[in-house]
Amino acid sequence: MTTTFKTIAGIVILAGVIGLTACDSSGKADTAASAPVGGTASPAPAATAPATLQPEATATASPAQASPSTGGGSPTEAVKDSAKQLKELLQLAKQGKVPGVEYAAQSGMIDEVEAAWGEPDTKEFAGKGIYSTYNDKHVVFGSNKGSQIFDVRSSAADLQQLTLKEIEQTLGKPDNTTVNGSDKIYIYQAGKQYQLKFIIPDSSGTVDHISVFCEQDSINNMAG
Repeated sequence: MTTTFKTIAGIVILAGVIGLTACDSSGKADTAASAPVGGTASPAPAATAPATLQPEATATASPAQASPSTGGGSPTEAVKDSAKQLKELLQLAKQGKVPGVEYAAQSGMIDEVEAAWGEPDTKEFAGKGIYSTYNDKHVVFGSNKGSQIFDVRSSAADLQQLTLKEIEQTLGKPDNTTVNGSDKIYIYQAGKQYQLKFIIPDSSGTVDHISVFCEQDSINNMAG
């Protein structure tokens, strides 16, 4: 009996030791299993890092959107407009006229002008001719003693934008050039009877006024 009891007691003790060993190994296994869970969470913030590149992409896109805004072709249009204007001036000059004025050199009479427009603002003698100025219309008429108009001048604002370069680009070099004080006068023949003159002061470099002049009806050849 004593031997049998000792054998049974030994078996019980051995079973207890095995049980404790099993508990320790399972506890360590649980701890080892839980460690990777915390470890896998740390890369998550790194995954959001590429999102910070998006503002740079939009920033580089904005200059591309602004680049199509370029200037128009206004200088070309301005050249076309001045060329058209100058061609019209020459055609009118061949009729003894300036733009916007129905009274022509040679065929017009200053009496007709005064009847329609009233007395001029100023009337003065220059050489043997008489020059009548209408300030509000920006027009001056030169007439001889017989009241015949031989010179029609205009200082309209659109004419005063013209430069010698624009004039020569359209009409070519002038047929003649004269000087009156600080003014240079560029003369183009407009048919057989008339001259188209551009008066350009040195101070401005642009046209001050134009003159359509009929030399044969002037008592003396008055420049400008």
